[in-house]
Amino acid sequence: MENARIAAVFGRIADILEILGENAFRIRSYRNASRTVGDLTETLADMVAEGKDLTDLPGIGDSLAGKIREILASGTCEMLEDLQKRLPAHLPDLLHVKGLGPKKVKVLYERLGIQSLGDLKTAAGAGKIRDLDGMGAKTEQNILQGLATLESEAGRIGIKEAADAVRALGRHLDGVEAVRRWQVAGSFRRRRETIGDLDVLVEAPQREQAADGILAYRPIETILARGGQKVSVALVEGLQVDFRFVDTQAFGAAMMYFTGSKAHNIVLRKRAQKRRLKLNEYGLFRGKRRVAGETEEEVFAALDLPWIPPELREDRGEIDAAAERKLPNLVEPADIRGDLHAHSTATDGANTPRQLADAARQRGYQYLAVTDHSQAVTIAGGLKASDLRRHADRVRRVNADLDGFWLLAGVEVDILNDGRLDLPQKVLEGLDWVVASVHSAFSLAEAKMTDRILAAVRSGVVHCLGHPFGRIIGRRDPIRFDVDRVFEACREAGVCLEINAYPDRLDLPDVYCKRAREMGVTMVISTDAHKIADLDLMEFGVSVARRGWLEKADVLNTLSASSLRKRLTRS
Repeated sequence: MENARIAAVFGRIADILEILGENAFRIRSYRNASRTVGDLTETLADMVAEGKDLTDLPGIGDSLAGKIREILASGTCEMLEDLQKRLPAHLPDLLHVKGLGPKKVKVLYERLGIQSLGDLKTAAGAGKIRDLDGMGAKTEQNILQGLATLESEAGRIGIKEAADAVRALGRHLDGVEAVRRWQVAGSFRRRRETIGDLDVLVEAPQREQAADGILAYRPIETILARGGQKVSVALVEGLQVDFRFVDTQAFGAAMMYFTGSKAHNIVLRKRAQKRRLKLNEYGLFRGKRRVAGETEEEVFAALDLPWIPPELREDRGEIDAAAERKLPNLVEPADIRGDLHAHSTATDGANTPRQLADAARQRGYQYLAVTDHSQAVTIAGGLKASDLRRHADRVRRVNADLDGFWLLAGVEVDILNDGRLDLPQKVLEGLDWVVASVHSAFSLAEAKMTDRILAAVRSGVVHCLGHPFGRIIGRRDPIRFDVDRVFEACREAGVCLEINAYPDRLDLPDVYCKRAREMGVTMVISTDAHKIADLDLMEFGVSVARRGWLEKADVLNTLSASSLRKRLTRS
């Protein structure tokens, strides 16, 4: 049973409680539990098996710990089953549409009989929602736009959820004696931000025994196909996994073929054809003779190319760059020296600055910036100027007690609608690190949004533009602004662009990382951590950077603490 399933159960409970108008504290506890579980890098099944105390997890008390064990055992919990009897089964799905809260969902159900996303789309398309009290034409249009956003990601899961599934599956495959080796290919290997399904290549001399072992995996809900070449299954979370049996001499060629992308493979095949070769998933052939196929490296070499990292295989110029020996030396997770976006208990974080510092040191970092919210984010308990001064003093007192580690006193300041920052310039000038972010008015016209961001970038007190597009994958579309003007302003002002590693964001998107690099803008990979476990999300930000062709020198937080101090010293 994957963490994602448990997180989904808690999230569903929170959705139903919200529509029913239950106690806000109770709703929040389940929302927080869902997020805690979903962000874990260790599986709860392993924690229970090892006898670990689940109540040590943030926001998990005895009651929630008991429900986790219940879900692990049965796949659901009695509370969810009881709650689901009180509402139509798919009504809570409406809460995931932008602009729809529990009150509006209840009105839609009671007044129009809407029970599902399909019902909602039909009603909005027919213009029936605009006439309801408190709705209007704009709300109706926002609902249609929100539905389109949801549909664009339908049937796909996030990269972290996929990574959790791969880790759990990998532990099982490693224990199947008949499996000699296995490797995940497809969009997961290319580290796309969302994944449709998993392609797993398996080398197994005894395929029947290997198939038996694969199908013994407990989270399998449905066997879709079983044969000598492939086994396909659907897991309980709905994720499809295709296990493809591959011979040793073809393993490298199969990895290239099934990793893709399709566009990348087409260009490679054309390159092979020009050399009177044929490339497919079985190998590289001259006539009927296989000239390469056992490893990817030998196939690329036979095509007069160096090995191309999977993250680059999108037909964005990587093959030409490889042919010219100009591929970037991509940034690695081990290159990261610190995290420059983290929240503490001063606002909506779960841990104190000292706890965050200790956790960062345990991960081998040299520094961490505490960047709690500013006053505009009232829902997160954002800090007023006087509060921030006191908080910064506390952070610096903690820093004074740390040996060989730099805890930066910072803030995530809001960019207001008119481009002003929501804290006085003098206060911001006294901080070590200032992240400026858009947290409201996401639908401003492109010209106004551009001016808004430019004003912040040119303020003289901002170090980094946080999650620049403000998107939430599958739930909120990116804001619209003149990318080149903003990137150029960042370059001129020495303001970094953040690659927010939080899996729901992954913002700056990879294509814009590449554009920013071409324009000479420095980037920062940060986790936006709200609890210690979030620090481990850095790997997903590094994946985005790699897909964006970034090298170590393009990323500010690959600098040592001493080099970063020099870089941040104001003239």
